[in-house]
Amino acid sequence: MSALPLWAALPVALLLLAGAALSFVGSLGLVRLRSFNERVHAPTLATTLGIGCVLLASMLFFTVTQSRLVVHEVLIAAFVVVTTPVTLMLLTRAARARDGHPPQPPADPPP
Repeated sequence: MSALPLWAALPVALLLLAGAALSFVGSLGLVRLRSFNERVHAPTLATTLGIGCVLLASMLFFTVTQSRLVVHEVLIAAFVVVTTPVTLMLLTRAARARDGHPPQPPADPPP
């Protein structure tokens, strides 16, 4: 840790704090919001941004300390970006079906 220069330590610390704050806001929204649809949006949006900040901080930290480009976190970010919207969509569709709303057919493209 002492090998991390100040120019890299400050952005890493700020990104970690921002990531923790965003993840906390998403988790707090999950607990505090009333309806199901509101509850799924808070963690989906805020927590995904929080994870992005933590991944950027990790990339910067390990790139500086290992003196080579570390991009393993890009794969994690890709999985989060792909799976989060799909999960949100599946959860909201399941909630609509549970509430007795029939599934909506896809809209026809304009002629």
